[in-house]
Amino acid sequence: MAACGSQSVRRRPLVVDMDGTLVRSDLLIETALSELACRPRSAIGMFNALRRGKAALKHYAASSVDFDASALPYDGAVLEEIETAQKDGRPVYLASAATERVVSAVADHLGVFDGHVGSDATTNCAGKAKAAKLVEAFGEGGFDYIGNDADDLAVWSKCGKAIGIRVSGRVSRRLAAMPVEAKYLTDEKPSWRTWARLLRMHQYSKNLLLLVPLLASHQLTPENLIVLGIGFVSFCLCASSVYIINDLVDLQADRMHPTKRLRPLADGKIRLIHALFAAPLLFLASFILAAGVSPAFFAVLLGYFALTTAYTFYLKRKMLIDVVTLAMLYTVRIIAGAIAIGVDVSPWLLTFAIFIFLALALVKRYAELATRLDLQLSEPSNRNYKFEDLGVVAAFAAAAGYNSVTVFALYISSPDVNVLYQRPQMLWFVCPVLIYWISRLVMIAHRRSMTEDPIVFAMTDRNSLLSFLIAGLAVVAAV
Repeated sequence: MAACGSQSVRRRPLVVDMDGTLVRSDLLIETALSELACRPRSAIGMFNALRRGKAALKHYAASSVDFDASALPYDGAVLEEIETAQKDGRPVYLASAATERVVSAVADHLGVFDGHVGSDATTNCAGKAKAAKLVEAFGEGGFDYIGNDADDLAVWSKCGKAIGIRVSGRVSRRLAAMPVEAKYLTDEKPSWRTWARLLRMHQYSKNLLLLVPLLASHQLTPENLIVLGIGFVSFCLCASSVYIINDLVDLQADRMHPTKRLRPLADGKIRLIHALFAAPLLFLASFILAAGVSPAFFAVLLGYFALTTAYTFYLKRKMLIDVVTLAMLYTVRIIAGAIAIGVDVSPWLLTFAIFIFLALALVKRYAELATRLDLQLSEPSNRNYKFEDLGVVAAFAAAAGYNSVTVFALYISSPDVNVLYQRPQMLWFVCPVLIYWISRLVMIAHRRSMTEDPIVFAMTDRNSLLSFLIAGLAVVAAV
């Protein structure tokens, strides 16, 4: 930034911070997580860089990550403040603790700054270091500054007017004690609904699969319901911790997605540091509850977490392995439910579950790929599927779904069915219902009417719920 000397109030430059201010995110966390997700071994390099200082860590994390400034969640109130300053003829500068590479990309994308400054490999441009640079360029009191956190207090103490956004109560009290004019821009605090979206509470219905062994074995007792209730909560908390990890890793990919870009972390509605604290707390609470169910249930939940984490960081990028993994994750819930109440899992049930959940996973992939094609978006960079695969994926989904019906029909024809059912012939009514439901899911996905997970869709779809009711009545009649 060029030196400007003393400034009149009207011509006083406006200096804008980036992380947490102009951009509703922390780009150090973003680039570090993106680097770890793509190259897990880079954790060693990051640790060595951190030993040389925070500036070296930022430089290392951002040096090899593909960075798209156009997809970042920019703050509307800050952009309005910049626009107002420009209309008044005031120069506007971007000063950030992020690396020069990242700062330059943001500045070039927005095209509204007269200059910018960031951290290099040796100097972290934050706090007193940033304040010194700005005082050297504009003089003490010769600039206004927009910031958001405790590091900005050193800069606010040297500026003409302090402007805050997303400022904590502790920082605002310290700012109020300074002999500097201050104002605060309006910002939206994350509501409980925002947190519910981050935790994917609407996905908790998937964990009702823990009840399947209870219903299939006809062991409906108060004790079993209590145990499975604890197990259900445990799985929900574990799933939420994994969803947070997934969102942290997939920030850049989510921002390029037509609907995922509105997720709380991708959209900057919840701070990344808060999400980083929430994930391990949910994980810990989940496993405390699991330990109260049984050691075997604890082990199954640990395996579920390990498989889900492997899916998040690696397996979901592998064609077809991703959908097989999803089918396994659904099936693990059934196994966990059986272990929780101490019943054996029927090989028939496991085989049926693997095929039906494989079909649902393939429908999910089909819907995601078809949506991108219709919106003329590029093929997903974090999935190994191409648009020409749509027909094959749909065929796989239908085949897996119909195989589940075949398994169910073979079970009805086997001697094993007489163990639990006095009138097994009534179960034949379930087969056409399954054929209809599976076929309808594939058709709805083909018509681009499914924009969410098929299981979540089924829980709110009237025809699906009616199908479940008819199938359930047939099962009850067979008992």
